[in-house]
This record gives sequence, structure tokens and C-alpha cells, in this order.
Amino acid sequence: MKKKGVQANLYKIWERIKETVIRVFSSRMFIVMIAFCVMAAILVQRVFYLQIVKGESYLNDYKLQIQKTREVQGTRGRILDRNGKVLADNVLAYSVTIEDNGDYDTTAQKNKELNKTIRTVIDIIEKNGDSVINSFGIILNDNGEYAYSSEGTARLRFIADVFGFATIDKLSEEQKNYTADDMIHYLCTDKQYGYGIDEEKYEKEDVLKLVNIRYAMSLNKFRKYIATTIATNVSDKTVAEIMERQDELTGVSIEESSIRQYNNSKYFASIIGYTGQISQEEYNALSDEEQKNYSLTDIVGKAGIEKSMDSILQGKKGETKFYVNNVGKVIDTKKVTDAKAGNDLYLSIDSDLQMAAYNILEEKLAAILLAKMTNQLDYDRSKITDADNIIIPVGDVYNAFFENQILDTEHFKASDAKTTEKQVLELYSREQEDAIAAIANEMQDENGTPYKSLSKKMKAYIDYVVDDLLTDKSGILLKDKIDKGDATYLAWKEDETISIHEYLNYAISKNWIDTSKLTDYLEGQANYSDASEVYQAIVQYVQSSISTDSSFEKIIYKYMIKSGELTGRQVCLLLYEQNIIKYDETQYNRLRSGTVSAYEFVREKIRNLEITPGELGLEPCSGSIVITDTKSGQVLAMVSYPGYDNNRLANTIDSNYFAKLSVMNSRPMYNRATQEKTAPGSTYKPLVAVAGLTEGVINTGSIISCSGIFDKIFPNPRCWVYPSAHGSENVVSAIQHSCNDFFYEVGYRLGSQSTGKYSTDAGTDVLKQYAEQFGLGDTTGVEITESAPQISDTDAVRSSIGQGNNNYTTAGLARYITAIANEGTVYDLSLLDKVTDVNGKLVKDYEPKVKNQIEGVSSSTWDAVQSGMRRVVTSTSYTFGSLGNFELSGKTGTAQQSTTHPNHGLFVGFGPSSDPEIAFAIRIANGYNSTYPSEVGRDIIRYYYNLDEKDEIVTGHASSLGSVVSGD
Repeated sequence: MKKKGVQANLYKIWERIKETVIRVFSSRMFIVMIAFCVMAAILVQRVFYLQIVKGESYLNDYKLQIQKTREVQGTRGRILDRNGKVLADNVLAYSVTIEDNGDYDTTAQKNKELNKTIRTVIDIIEKNGDSVINSFGIILNDNGEYAYSSEGTARLRFIADVFGFATIDKLSEEQKNYTADDMIHYLCTDKQYGYGIDEEKYEKEDVLKLVNIRYAMSLNKFRKYIATTIATNVSDKTVAEIMERQDELTGVSIEESSIRQYNNSKYFASIIGYTGQISQEEYNALSDEEQKNYSLTDIVGKAGIEKSMDSILQGKKGETKFYVNNVGKVIDTKKVTDAKAGNDLYLSIDSDLQMAAYNILEEKLAAILLAKMTNQLDYDRSKITDADNIIIPVGDVYNAFFENQILDTEHFKASDAKTTEKQVLELYSREQEDAIAAIANEMQDENGTPYKSLSKKMKAYIDYVVDDLLTDKSGILLKDKIDKGDATYLAWKEDETISIHEYLNYAISKNWIDTSKLTDYLEGQANYSDASEVYQAIVQYVQSSISTDSSFEKIIYKYMIKSGELTGRQVCLLLYEQNIIKYDETQYNRLRSGTVSAYEFVREKIRNLEITPGELGLEPCSGSIVITDTKSGQVLAMVSYPGYDNNRLANTIDSNYFAKLSVMNSRPMYNRATQEKTAPGSTYKPLVAVAGLTEGVINTGSIISCSGIFDKIFPNPRCWVYPSAHGSENVVSAIQHSCNDFFYEVGYRLGSQSTGKYSTDAGTDVLKQYAEQFGLGDTTGVEITESAPQISDTDAVRSSIGQGNNNYTTAGLARYITAIANEGTVYDLSLLDKVTDVNGKLVKDYEPKVKNQIEGVSSSTWDAVQSGMRRVVTSTSYTFGSLGNFELSGKTGTAQQSTTHPNHGLFVGFGPSSDPEIAFAIRIANGYNSTYPSEVGRDIIRYYYNLDEKDEIVTGHASSLGSVVSGD
């Protein structure tokens, strides 16, 4: 019984277990549990696979997950002359670059680390004699203050770029009025966009360098893998030190790059220009289509042929693919396509002729300076009535070394300053202190000296204070608000009967003063200051400003030289001490002891061209020459004197050199051949002869009598020969003798031909038609910047001798004379010959482009005009006798600027006369007369046609001057 009971119990337990299992397996929960277990197993297996089996592979894939493409700029094409001589080439160099590839927790940390790195790199670069890039739109002016490097729309464009606006109209009025100081402060301190630069910690020069580089980096802020160039063409020392310290200089690298190199730079800089990194403004000026081919890191042409032919010279970009990790660091690089070099550009220029013409011109300018120089310190031009009699006092030569910053006055204060430098600094410091005190006394004196009663020196000081410092530089005196008819203003400006004290106090009372510019010198708000407080603020501002003003410093030195307080000997010794001229111990000691005078010393240096006319910037100091092929319009030479070293502006700009060029009186960066305009003077007479003969108001047999005075209009214009007279002249002899009376009459008849009654407008209208036919109505077509010509629209009589308001460039005159030489074919002048690829295969050959053909001019007219020009040369054998049997035709001309400045001298011509091959125009600005450019033209012909030994023509020292020929 017990056994059955146990069995029954076990059976019941089994049944219950069985029921439970059946119930569990048949329930929904069981299905869920099974699904959960399966999924968990899959997940465990997948994690094992990812972490253990494929972990390393996926980690590498994660690090290399971002692929980028970087464009690589192709090597720029070369520039060569017509004979294949290389003028612009590329050389391998090293550049210092920086990438923002750091990983920062905060903006403050980023700024701190980046600024520290950049500051270290700048120190390394400058310690080794290299310089950092300087493409920022703010510079330090002569007074060490921040200033915009551009004005007007260009300045607003720069401001808009800084604030991130696509157009300037999005700028607020406050932003538009940001000063350079405001902009620097914004970039240094703005919480969101600032660079975290402590302005109190650094000098302004150092702040500007940091901002310059940080701003350049910001242009690539959305492309961390794009490097920003800090310096180019750095020395081996810089390369070595940066490579050694690369571990601590995050993101800094040394990269190989090609830089532009210009051969014989000063001769060709005005034509070729230079290259540099494209600016935001230049990039924005490109069309949408053009922008596809450029980026903000590209090197482009900035001036001259480099700029106008940039698309030809630019190479084809290559591509480099690379990978960056999640923090932007480059992990791997692959070159996908190679960059291709740009095309080579051959100019029409004959480089040998170009250099010879430049040297001939420079030697002639030196000779003129020597001929006009006198051993006196001061000279009053205001009393001169004849510009031919203007002299150059040696005091002006001494002063030029300060005026044109040839001497570095800052070095006078340096620890290694030499004996004379220290002596001059001591003299200057005393004079500066006296000058500031004298100005302050004059400004504070209620009964101050009327302007006209001041000394010359004091007038110069006061003029600078009122016109330059208070008006042009600071804008404190608001010239747009001044009533030019106001009696007190006229008493100051014209009558000169009141003092500066009275004038400025009156200006305050008339609200001609911007008190907002004086807040640093006023207590409280400027708007609530009374007149006396405002005036005292002006006085304080003046005293504070002129103490560090470099322009005012030049005035002080000028009058120290005039008075003899600073001697010529001291100035000449400074030239040696600052290595401006090569040290010669014997000469130095002779100068120091007085064995040789400063006057003779400086004359010798000018004679040997150790000191050049371009450096001195005295009149004359500049000139231009354009020589053309009469059968094609190609330009064989285009000289603008003085030139400059474009190597120092290309690649990394030498900001100190650029600043020096900007203040030089000779304006080296101004192309005298294509931009300078003056009246053509008597070089215009052949054109007027063509007009008169073609219009029928004269014929080749017409005789016009010259009495020395033309009495048909009033006031009566005179012939240059007055009080003498030429007598009877025909058109050929009138050109030969440059008879004004003859051409006055032609102009008069042109204005009278339609009605019989003289109308100056009718006359100028006819002259304009012929000027336009000869190409003088527009620019010449050369592929660099030109100034637009001006055809006279007033006084037909005087316009007929090249006066009126005729104004043309040397290039314009060369095109006109080319048409005279070839009898009526007016070309668009060109500086281009051909384009080839890097292998020398011809890509494009530039063909002559005829602008127009002058119609209706008879062969007898051309013969008469050319015959007159031939006689100009044959009748002055003492100038042109050295040409021997070579036939040259020409026409002289002078253009008056004023009685206090020498006249401009011009000479145009062509040769050989019977079958012209070349034509030319030469201008010496303020060159006194036309004889000197005639001698330049003669010597160019001697050189080009091998009429004499070349070293007899280009001698390396001041040339000789012939007898001056009157008659323009």
C-alpha cells in the first residue's frame, strides 16, 4: 500500500511538472524569452567581431575617414624679350607655412597657443634676416601709427572683408567709419572673432605682424588643411632652426616653392610689374567664372604685364588628395594630377636697347643736375621770371638725402650709431625742442604775429600744422565746412594778415573744428567743451603730434641745412657711416679733414652715378622713352626713369622698401611712359601742318610772315624768337624753325574756314578730328595701365603749337609719330610678341593691329612734313653731327609747367628718314629745354645702329651737354 501511494504521488508531481512545462512552452512569454536570448547571442557575437576580430581595421578607417582635395598651383610662365633673353623666371626657394591643425578646448586656449607659436616663428624669421608676409590692409605710417593702405571704396571693401560681408553696403555707418586703430582693436579683442592679442604687451609693429598672419589664416578657417604662408624665400638658417624646433611649433612647416625672380629689374619693372598673393579685394573683383580658376592662396600678377597677362602666365593647377582625421590633421597624401607650368610670354621689347636707353637717359639727367648745381645752401625760386634760369642749390641736394629717406634718421638713436650720427642727433634734438616751443608760443599768443610777418622757417612750421597736421592728416580742421569766401578765412589764406591764434579760434567759433578728434585732450564730453578748452586741446594735440611726426622732422632738417647749422660735410659723412655709398678710407678722411669740400664731393658722386638723379628726386629726376617699330606698332623699348627693384615687391613684399618708394619725389612706381601727361609743345606742329594742308587753309607754297607777335587775337601770343622774327616761312621751314607765328596762323585759319569769321571752337573741333585720326584721342593699346589723353578744347590758336590744354603721354606721342613716319597707319601699340608653351611650341603669335588708316592726306603733305622734320636735324649739326651719314628726322618741343619749375623737354623722331624703321618719343620732365632729350635721341640712334662703340655711348657716368638750341 505504501509503495502504491509513493508512486501515485510521484505521478502527480510529474503531471504537475508536465503541465507546467506545457503551459510555459505554450505561453507568449516563452517566445519572448527565446527571442531575447537569440538577439543577445547575436549582439555578443557582433561585438566580439567588431572589437576583437576587426577592431584595428575599423580604428584606422575611423582615423582616415575624411578625404580632401588640395589644388597645387602650377609654375608661372617665364617672361622673355623678343630675342629670348629671360626677364622673369622662377627659382626654387623655401617658405615657412602654418596650419591651424591644433585641438583646443576653448577659443582662449586656441588664441594663446597660436599667438605664441606665431610670435616664436616671427622671431626666428626676423633674427635670420628674413621678413614675414605683409598683405594686410593696414600699415604703420611714417609716424608709427596704424593707417589704412587704401582709401575710398577699396578701404570700405577691406573693412567689409574683415567683418565677413560680401558687399560694402552691408556695413553699418559705425563700421564704415572704423579707423585703422579701431579695426586693429576689434581684431585683437572681439570676444567672438578676435585673436586674443594683448595690445599693451606688444609694440604696434609686433601687434600688426600678429594680426597680419592671423588674418591670413582666417581666410582659410573653414579649410584647416590649407597652409598659410608666413614667409617666402627664407634663408637656410631659418629653415634649419624651424626644422629643429618643429616639435614645439605646432602646424609650422617648411615647404619648397618657386618664387619669381626678375633679371636687371630696375630697367623693366615699370613694364613687367610684380607678383604677390591675391588679395580678397582682387578675388572679389573677378567674375564668377574667373573665380573658379583662383583661390585666396594663389600667387597672381599685381602690376604691369604680370597682371594684365596673368591668365597666360598662370599654370594649370594640379590636385593632391589627402586624408585628415577627426581633428583636421593630415594623415596621408596622394598626388592625383600634376600641376602644369604656365606659358612663356615673349615681349616685343629689345632688352639691350631698353637698358641702353635707360642708362643714356640717366647719364643725361646727371649731367643736367651738375650743370645747374651751385655752391649755395638756399635759393628763392619765387623771384625767377624765366624757368631756364632756375638753379639747383647744393643745399637742396643735401636735403634730398633726408626728404627721400635715403638716410635713416632712426638709426641716429641706435646703440651702434656712429660719430656723425650722434652729433647730428644732438643738433636735431635741440632744434626740434626749439621748434615745438616756438609753435606753442605762437599759438598761445593772443597778439600773435600775422602770418606774412613770420620768418620763412616759421611759415613752414605753421603751414605744416594747419594744412597737413590739422587738416589732411587728422581731419580736426574740416576743410569741407570752411566758407572759402569768409573774410577771416581770406585774411588768413590770401591776405596773410592774421595770426594762427586768431584763425583757429575763429574756426572753432564757426564749427569748422571736429571736436570728436580731440577727446584724448579734453576733459569730459567734447560736445560740452567751451571754445577755450577746445583751443587748448588743439595746442596740446599739435605739441604731442609733431614731436614724433616724421614729416615735420624733414622740415626741421631742411631748415637746419639752409641755415648751415647742419653742414654739407656732416651730411656727406652720414652717407659713409650708413653705407649708402661704398666706404673709401682715403676719401672719408679727406672729407672729414676738409681737404675736399662737401660740394665737390657730392658732385663727384653724382658724376659717377654713385648717387643717382632718381634717388635725389630734384628737378630733373625723371624721364621716359618709347621706341616703336614703324611697320608693326610693336614697342621696342619703353623706359620709365627711375626704375625700382621689383624683386623686393614680389613674393614677400618688403614693406620698408615699398614705403620708401612711396615717399620718393621721383615716384619710381609711376610709369612715366604711359601715365605721365604733359603738353606736347612743338612736337604737335607736324600734326597741325597735316591738318592745315589737308583742310586747304595752307599749301606747300603758302608763305606766312612771322613778325614775332601774332596780333589777330588778344592777348597777343608771341613766337619763341621774339623780340626777333623769322620773317617769311613756308610749312617746311616753319617746322624746321618751329615758328610759332606760322602755326598760330594755321590755327586761326582752321577756326575761320567755315564762316570767314574766327571761332576758337571751330578751330579746336578741326584739330580734334586730326588728333583723333593720329591716335591721340584714346590710349595707345599697350597691355599695361595708361592715362587717358586730353585733346585741347580751348584756344585754337595756342592749341596749334601744342599748348591749350593738350596733354599726352610719351606712349601717345610715340604712336602719333609712328603714323607720321609710315604715312598714315595708326597702330595699337603692343608690348607682346608671342606665347609659347614650356617646350617652346608656338601657342600664339601677336600680329600687328591697325587702329585706323588716316585717309585723305596727300603724298605731297607727307613729304612736306617729313622734309621739315628732316631739316630740324640737319640744321643743328652741333647736336646731331655725330650721326654721320645716318638720316634722322625729328621735332623738338618744350612745355612750360610754371615759372618756378623748369620746362619739360621733348623730342620725337624716326629713322632712317627715307625708309623709317623705328620711331620714338622722349620726354625729360622739368628738363629745361628740348636740346637734352634731342641728345638722348641721338645717342639711342648711335647705339641701336652701331654708329659708335657702345662703351663710348653708355659710359657709366654723367654725359656731356651740348650747346642749348633755342626754338620751341
